[in-house]
Amino acid sequence: MFRPLALFIGMRYTRAKRRNHFISFISLTSMIGLALGVLVMILVLSVMNGFDREMRTRILGMVPHATVSSFTPLDDWRATGAQVMLHPEVRAIAPFTQLQGMLTHSGSVQPVLVNGVLPEAEDDVSIISNHMQAGSLADLKSGDFSIIIGETTARRFNVRVGDKLTFVLPEASVTPAGVFPRLKRFTVAGIFKVGAELDGSLALIHIADAARLSRWQPHQVEGIRLKLKDLFDAPRVSWEIAATIEDSDLHPRDWTRSHGNLFQAIQMEKTMIALLLLLIVAVAAFNIISTLVMVVTDKKADIAILRTLGASPRQIMAVFMVQGTLIGVIGTLIGGVLGVISALNVTTWVAAIESFFGHQFLSSDVYFISYLPSELRWQDVLLICSAALGMSFLATLYPAWRASRTQPAEALRYE
Repeated sequence: MFRPLALFIGMRYTRAKRRNHFISFISLTSMIGLALGVLVMILVLSVMNGFDREMRTRILGMVPHATVSSFTPLDDWRATGAQVMLHPEVRAIAPFTQLQGMLTHSGSVQPVLVNGVLPEAEDDVSIISNHMQAGSLADLKSGDFSIIIGETTARRFNVRVGDKLTFVLPEASVTPAGVFPRLKRFTVAGIFKVGAELDGSLALIHIADAARLSRWQPHQVEGIRLKLKDLFDAPRVSWEIAATIEDSDLHPRDWTRSHGNLFQAIQMEKTMIALLLLLIVAVAAFNIISTLVMVVTDKKADIAILRTLGASPRQIMAVFMVQGTLIGVIGTLIGGVLGVISALNVTTWVAAIESFFGHQFLSSDVYFISYLPSELRWQDVLLICSAALGMSFLATLYPAWRASRTQPAEALRYE
């Protein structure tokens, strides 16, 4: 005879055609609900992972992972940079000087953060060269007072490469004619588009021109930008570097101070959505309770006969635990497979739907990307499937215990 007995009978009950078709329907809906819950969880979390990846690679590819800067200009940034490169977590460095002010053109005004960069070193720490729509970093020449602006800024001012913009610094110059704001005329040398607010709030100029605007010597810089192996180690690494450089007043700063709240919000949203979707899985899993309660009621005579033939309460309990767990396993397996397939192909499917209807769901004018990203993480799949199986197993305990308490004499009294 097939052993163990509980597994044999539980699988037999699951496969058997019941006289009560309503019970079969509830079992099927429980399985489908569980599969849909697992599918949706895997798909939604993969899409959120995709957005998180795009934000991390685009925004944090433009802003510094970490910086070490001084309150007084650095005269020899290369010597300081050589000490910074000794840290094993640092991949690349580049000098920078930051200026805050306003860009004006034809009566329009826009606040902007201007980064003075060294074109030949900027590619090592930034992804901007991969997102240039016009011009290039090499077009920034010392003394030319050229500027690279974001696509949002270019569209707002309606300017193209070769047009003129005026940069106004938050300082005043005293002249015999009176007090006037400091300003400088720049020529647009390039336009970039990386997405988010950076396209409308960031601009690049040559670092020597930034020094002249700051009234420094052309070789002087504000600080050094770092690209790290692991950007999430930026707070620790920046402080270690600032502490190890001797005879300096360098102070560290990292991306968590400027953009940390954005990524914390994304992580919180991901956690809350995961919990909400987990409730869908829980509802589907606990539908198994109602299914098994009706099965126990329907099978009372069978339970009584099994008890009469010598089956123990533990074996009876195991029979219905096997039946409920099998429903959970099948539903989780189907949902997991469909969820993985959907997560791997959702970008292509959404693009095909957009092409068919001629409508773009994610407009680049509103969102920082124009497609639906997805990144499947197998640890998420494992966690979701484990949670679904765990809840399915817990849902079997009460009906199975109730079945084990069935008394043969009471069950067979009216048979």
